[in-house]
Amino acid sequence: WHLGLGEKGKKIDWNKHIAPSPNEIGFDESFIFAATGDRVPCVILENGNVRNLDPNDPIEVSYQHNFPGLPNGKDNKDQLKLMWSHGHNQAIINGIGRIGFMKGGKSALWKDEENADVITNKAIEYIQKSAKAKEPFFLMFATHDIHVPRCPEKRFVGKSQHGVRGDVTVELDDCVRRITEALQKAGLEKDTLVIFSSDNGPVLDDGYKDFAVRDNATHSPAGPFRAGKYSILEGGSRIPFIVKWPGVVKPGATSKALFNQMDLAASLEQLLEPGKANSFRDSENVIPALLGKSAKGRDYHVINSTGKALAIRHGKWKFIPAGVAIRDGINGLGAKMTKSPEGGSLFDLEKDPKELNNVAAQHPDICEQMKAKLQEIRQRPETKADRADLLPLDD
Repeated sequence: WHLGLGEKGKKIDWNKHIAPSPNEIGFDESFIFAATGDRVPCVILENGNVRNLDPNDPIEVSYQHNFPGLPNGKDNKDQLKLMWSHGHNQAIINGIGRIGFMKGGKSALWKDEENADVITNKAIEYIQKSAKAKEPFFLMFATHDIHVPRCPEKRFVGKSQHGVRGDVTVELDDCVRRITEALQKAGLEKDTLVIFSSDNGPVLDDGYKDFAVRDNATHSPAGPFRAGKYSILEGGSRIPFIVKWPGVVKPGATSKALFNQMDLAASLEQLLEPGKANSFRDSENVIPALLGKSAKGRDYHVINSTGKALAIRHGKWKFIPAGVAIRDGINGLGAKMTKSPEGGSLFDLEKDPKELNNVAAQHPDICEQMKAKLQEIRQRPETKADRADLLPLDD
């Protein structure tokens, strides 16, 4: 989930019902990691309650200090089955160092190697239940397979012959296969819009020594683009995006329409309630592009890397304002850092997808237009609904 839980300003008591959770912002059911697989608490929350929790073994969580007598990844490396490279050296859960510390909750702890099957089984159960009830449904399946820590189930170990990165990708493929087959068996395939996407660009060493750099060899994880996760360059935010809807979306077609994941909100809203006023300020209705009926997507796209670093895209042009940090590399913390020069950086992404040739000096008018548009977007008035104080982010 990794979007925050509980009331703002209040410490979460993991031993009681937790709200707000996804259930308070529109989901009827939720079955989630509290944050990510490399963070504590290493438990699953089902509808706001820690799954399989023994009340006689309460959970305590701290992101500041360890609990007396408990091992940590920095001082107790002999207890690790997966060595960390940076960070990820605090609480040891299932032989893996995590971000943050936790105590208790032994019966509720997940086993990393089982997580893919656990969440896939839950998704299939939900599909079957919805099909039996003959009710339309929305399922957000947030797979964990290829996120750190990478611990494939034993039947996938060595399956790819390309290291653990390859093995967890094969595991992810299997999760998608099982969910797709569940739709087919329920007779829902032709009535279901399926979207498969990623969340950010690639990163190799992102906290654990799982030999990703070695196993990557000469492969280019970001394809024709430069850099990866955390970067303002295209490699940081260009992601796979596949849409399937038999009889509606033409198989095998590709699109160059500019699309932002936030556009799913307004687009799906229009699909379900045509003509309804847009409920989402930064989301645009581009349902014709989503379904392959139009080559026209959104006009402008704002790109964020870390902090308040922003760039803007319009058509083939991408503008990075002066002074914005540019991370160049796919090794996370080991990437080279530079800054966009005075006058900013302007790239023609059709001719220069790797963003190597800054043409700002040749097109000062385009730079000014892009800069002004970005400033206009920054200064849009905020409404009460825009403020993210419903689910405060965890430290």
